[in-house]
Amino acid sequence: MKRTHSCGALRLEDVGKTVSLAGWVDRRRDLGGVIFVDLRDKYGKTQVVFDPERNQEVHQIADQLRNEYVITVTGVVQKRPEGMENDKLSTGKIDVKIDKIEILNTAETSPLAINDPKEESRENDDLRLRYRYLDLRRPWIQKNLILKSRFLKEVHNFFHENGFEDIETPVLCKSTPEGARDYLVPSRVNPGRFYALPQSPQQYKQLLMIAGMDRYYQIAKCFRDEDLRADRQPEFTQIDVEMSFVDQNDVMELFDRFVTEVMGKVWDFTPPSPIRRMTYAEAMLKYGSDKPDLRFDLEIKDVTELAGNTGFGVFNSVMKAGGKIRGLAAKGCVDFTRKQIDDLTAHVARYGAKGLVWMRVKENDEVETQVGKFFTVDQLNALRDAVGASASDMMFFIAGSEKVAATAMGQLRLEIARIKGLMNPSVREFVWITEFPMFEYSETEGRYMSMHHPFTSPMPEHLEMMLSGNLKDCNAQAYDLVLNGVEIGGGSVRIHKPDVQEKVFRLLGLNEEQVKEKFGFFVDAFKFGAPPHGGLAFGLDRVVATMEGFESIRDFIAFPKNTSASSPMDQSPSEVDLTQLQDIHISLNLPKK
Repeated sequence: MKRTHSCGALRLEDVGKTVSLAGWVDRRRDLGGVIFVDLRDKYGKTQVVFDPERNQEVHQIADQLRNEYVITVTGVVQKRPEGMENDKLSTGKIDVKIDKIEILNTAETSPLAINDPKEESRENDDLRLRYRYLDLRRPWIQKNLILKSRFLKEVHNFFHENGFEDIETPVLCKSTPEGARDYLVPSRVNPGRFYALPQSPQQYKQLLMIAGMDRYYQIAKCFRDEDLRADRQPEFTQIDVEMSFVDQNDVMELFDRFVTEVMGKVWDFTPPSPIRRMTYAEAMLKYGSDKPDLRFDLEIKDVTELAGNTGFGVFNSVMKAGGKIRGLAAKGCVDFTRKQIDDLTAHVARYGAKGLVWMRVKENDEVETQVGKFFTVDQLNALRDAVGASASDMMFFIAGSEKVAATAMGQLRLEIARIKGLMNPSVREFVWITEFPMFEYSETEGRYMSMHHPFTSPMPEHLEMMLSGNLKDCNAQAYDLVLNGVEIGGGSVRIHKPDVQEKVFRLLGLNEEQVKEKFGFFVDAFKFGAPPHGGLAFGLDRVVATMEGFESIRDFIAFPKNTSASSPMDQSPSEVDLTQLQDIHISLNLPKK
């Protein structure tokens, strides 16, 4: 049964060789008695030929073949006749005349069209996940997993070459507040107590810095019980990194090189070096997002003073209430229909906008709008110039609180880009976002919370501001790496002084008892000499998916969960035997069906 070659290996130089191949029947065609089979394995496809004049017995066996049968064959490589080559296959200039065949396994009709390319796959996600082992046979899915494997190899090489140690951290750990919900694991030998699965190795990697390990990395499994979407899974993988005696420039410069030397190598492109940097405030002003997509312009402008001092009451009242008015020039969109504008209005309403004001710039540069009676000609022209609009452009304006005006206009910007096809998947635009707010106020919680996590250090020049209790204007030494509008990695310089860490806990509303209960071991460690340290974590699957132009990370995970955090294939999560629950001292109190 030994293979001499894979199904993607044979070329013209192999003509005349006797070879043995093994794999799955991808397609079978009977052309006037001669049977052609595309034989597939993870390496590619080879066309094998069963000619009744060459071997009648082998031909009769081949006549039984159906898609997904597992076979092994032996035959002679030959050059395809002139005009019969297949340029879409790496093996397309040859085929193999078969002298021997063995059917290793038959197969039922597959519920999935395995040999369909991605763009032709029409099965729903639950069907694909129910038969994930068949879905994984698809060449385009296998290509994704192989690419991810190759990327990981280069990741390991990079960090080892730069003096990092690969160190594992616990998967059963202590549950701590903040962030998403924990997945809990009951302890049998400690009744009534629970482990948590780590949302990240954050505290452990900081403890490794206190332990003097200097440079740590890990391909770490992380778990978060949160609402799922295309780029989220309940369990996911991080490229987790921490370094001692560094500032944020050191971390960002290392990852500038990582992008060039690892991602540039795997995807064969030349990234910018260094990667562009932009503050959080600039990103929110110009793009309405802390993860801006820079593949297209559509820059947002603040026109509060200009638009608020007009006769338009909506704009005037928003400005007087301390709100903002943001505008955007949609290039070449003068032909937007009323329905398209209504759809855009409904779209921004999902993000809190109470309306969308639009204006057209006609061929003679004259501005046309339904609210024109509230503006002078000079005011309309000034707005046109302020947002950078010209003939054949549309102008859009949103008024509201600063957060609503920024976020809604940012989402409008993205929606216009989608409509106009501006999101070119072959273009890759990286940007560092820096100087995030240290805290953000939660209306739900009624208190300030950490924007990143409570171990993030304030900007040095903002330390005294924070210690004095001014949380609104305090910025953090935090940074995110964004690619094409997707946050692929984030990190920060950590607090390394125990008094500052304790103060942050207090500002977050934790009293001494709560700090001791939740973070006692962690706070104690800082009393024994902690070096300055910082790090970053990349979402492994998100990086690869974004680089490949996929919105979903599922197609880069072998066995993902669906949006209900369940697996249709193995029916997990599932009920367990009551004796198992008794062993871990748990009784169920479920709502009535």
